[in-house]
Amino acid sequence: MAAPKTKTAAPVAKSNTPLTLADYLQKILTARVYDVAIETALEPARNLSARLANQVLLKREDTQPVFSFKLRGAYNKMAHLAPAQLKRGVICASAGNHAQGVALAAKRLGCKALIVMPVTTPQVKVDAVRSHGGEVVLFGESYSDAYLHALELEAKRGLTFVHPFDDPDVIAGQGTIAMEILRQHQAPIDAIFVAIGGGGLISGVAAYIKSVRPEIKVIGVQTHDSDAMLRSVKSGKRVQLHDVGLFADGTAVKLVGQETFRLARELVDEYVVVDTDAACAAIKDVFQDTRSILEPSGALGVAAIKQYVETHKCKGKTFVAITCGANMNFDRLRFVAERAEVGEEREALFAVTIPEERGSFRRFCELLGPRAVTEFNYRISDAKQAHVFVGLATTKRAESITLAKQFKRHGFDTLDLTGDELAKEHVRHMVGGRSSLAQDERLYRFVFPERPGALMRFLSSMHPGWNITLFHYRNQGADYGRILVGIQVPRADKKAFKAFLETLAYPCEDETDNPVYRLFLR
Repeated sequence: MAAPKTKTAAPVAKSNTPLTLADYLQKILTARVYDVAIETALEPARNLSARLANQVLLKREDTQPVFSFKLRGAYNKMAHLAPAQLKRGVICASAGNHAQGVALAAKRLGCKALIVMPVTTPQVKVDAVRSHGGEVVLFGESYSDAYLHALELEAKRGLTFVHPFDDPDVIAGQGTIAMEILRQHQAPIDAIFVAIGGGGLISGVAAYIKSVRPEIKVIGVQTHDSDAMLRSVKSGKRVQLHDVGLFADGTAVKLVGQETFRLARELVDEYVVVDTDAACAAIKDVFQDTRSILEPSGALGVAAIKQYVETHKCKGKTFVAITCGANMNFDRLRFVAERAEVGEEREALFAVTIPEERGSFRRFCELLGPRAVTEFNYRISDAKQAHVFVGLATTKRAESITLAKQFKRHGFDTLDLTGDELAKEHVRHMVGGRSSLAQDERLYRFVFPERPGALMRFLSSMHPGWNITLFHYRNQGADYGRILVGIQVPRADKKAFKAFLETLAYPCEDETDNPVYRLFLR
């Protein structure tokens, strides 16, 4: 999506005279960042490059001492403060990365730093700020609440506010990233992809690139639910979002800066908007190439390159993604892994209706053939129809449409859920419950080797008179899969059922008397 260009400059925050590109070039060339920051590597993403048929380079800002680029701008701003200002101390509002940058810069410069953070800030980030010597004040439910409180404390205590993005010195500090990129890769570069929150990073990068190598495209990246900069550029004025998505919290900004808006509107060539699944898939891509785990915002540039290549059918180009942060909460990894396959369109999700009769479950599984099943959720609920939640491994985009048509041709009514947020986030975990139809049900946990044909072997071994009333399976990427199965076994068949379990040779546990089963499923 191309951004409209204009030569008319908007007012600059705290200044009546807008800085020119020449001014910014000078500020970037003379920026003080390397007292605390390192020159990060520009690494090839070999696997991703081969897959996309384009050279993808990663600017590894996730390897900075605070695992984010933010300390560049914070330190450059603070290093230019007068001695009297440093003596009084600094203050900032932040939910994470900027806070760590300010705290580390203050420690290096020997001044006090007061960091106002929302009460919802993860403890790992609060602890990181304190480990660098920052004093933390927890206030409010959001960044906006913390920001307003920080302004009050600034006036009350005579501190100097260090803005996370809307400040020329902060912007210049971030611009040193572009300076390093051009020094590290002097061959042609077609585009640099930069995540946008408040706009400090892309403003600094664009200011340097358009001063030195204007033929290189600077492409901004935002998420669908935090696209304040794109909306502002389209409107010709800053637009404040009512709400922002919090998954990519590093770029979740409701209102971009005045100066960053001015620079982005004039200098950024295009914008790409990506979704949560694409960010998760990009985190996986970077991990496979580097064995490093990015935070969602840090992976937006990679997600945008993949989307850009698909949209424009590029080949043989050179693209740079700034991997701008790695402050990932460990408990998010399960969600990332779950959504990465869908984001890469390596998994398709369906709701399939099959006749509630013996053998139909097996007939549907035979239709799947050798294709890997990633998820299977089912609970008997109707005497005539069964509704099954199915996940299947796919090899190409839009394959879910073809599969849905195939199921329908064979008499199974199918709903494609691959793009359905409710299904992906909630319903897949809620299939089940009690059923009055599950008479003589026995519940077993099985351990299956994760290999093609294991599920069909299980089904083929079953007596045709035993009906499956419950089935839950999710591929977790391990060597062994764990499956929960409910089977109707008449009392007269207990001996035959025991022999069946011994023949199957899969480890299993009888959970029929488990109190959890009786509370929620019986």
